[in-house]
Amino acid sequence: MHARRNGRRWGLRIATALAALVLTASGAGHAMVTSAENEVRRVDPFRGLRDRPDAGDGLNILLIGTDSRDGLSAAERTRYHVGNASCRCADAVLLLHVSEARDRATVVSLPRDSYARLPAHDFEAGGGRHPAHADKLNAALSHGGPALMVGTVEGLTGLRVDHYLEVSFVGFMRAVDEIGGVRVCTTRPLKDSYSGLDLPAGTSTLDGAAALSYVRARHLDGTSDFSRMARQQRFLAAFLDEAISGGVLLNPAKAGRTAGALLDSVRADPGFGAEEMLALAGLLRHFETSQARFTSVPVADTARHVPGLGSTVMWDEAAADRLFTALREDGPLPEPPKRPAGSAPTPAATADADDITC
Repeated sequence: MHARRNGRRWGLRIATALAALVLTASGAGHAMVTSAENEVRRVDPFRGLRDRPDAGDGLNILLIGTDSRDGLSAAERTRYHVGNASCRCADAVLLLHVSEARDRATVVSLPRDSYARLPAHDFEAGGGRHPAHADKLNAALSHGGPALMVGTVEGLTGLRVDHYLEVSFVGFMRAVDEIGGVRVCTTRPLKDSYSGLDLPAGTSTLDGAAALSYVRARHLDGTSDFSRMARQQRFLAAFLDEAISGGVLLNPAKAGRTAGALLDSVRADPGFGAEEMLALAGLLRHFETSQARFTSVPVADTARHVPGLGSTVMWDEAAADRLFTALREDGPLPEPPKRPAGSAPTPAATADADDITC
């Protein structure tokens, strides 16, 4: 029950803060978003898709965070603890569902290492045709770009994706530097030599480099992707809170630089324009605690070895089907299955208890 309340609270904070970023006072939000729309790179994530799920009630937006290093200088690569090569993989995959009545919002995290069947596709880089095959979910973006990612997510969930939004974590971290850093709090020290993360227990203010390590770290504990998904959700809320409470929106020059850092790394479908962003933000700002929440797809096995793929995340198919059926039918989310007395908590619950954001 505690984890569910936390999910609702963070979902509400992110929704409210996101709305405030867009809908600033005196109509400035409309002018800012309309201007920003010209900076967003457009992609067609629905090109060539066949046998798509029927449209259900409500609106489904696929949110992708990538590991792109495009535009980074040699000094920035060193500072951000990233190499020269990028697989252009999806580091974070989230599905936002807004109800048809526009009175509820749900964000579902999909583990990047989820076992998936990729439909037949053309390689985005280098050309050539690849037949349908098994792979990890995050590989869909590097293999066939946004269209293959949308097709794969639709195949896994049975939900039709209405809009696509992709942002590079690197661009996001540049925005962190623009707002002067973001405060996070952890109940225990966090250290990961792979990502460069080294935080003491308690409160820390992260600059862009440290923030990137915080959201990318995967070698802190046995929950791997699950603790990272929890940190990403919480960090997004903390970033948006800082942008609002720190007066960024009241400083046109600072707000412009922050927006520029973000928009430099954003790709979206042509139909997701300024008016759609404003309409969505206007709905989110009115949500109450019981109407906005985060959750993650139910998982049966967090480390199933698959020949040729290595360790993969296997979904609990029955529970996942109930979750996505509820979203497709635009109903309330099903209650999570009760855990037998004495059994271990789920990976998501464990991660939820490990790291908290102030």
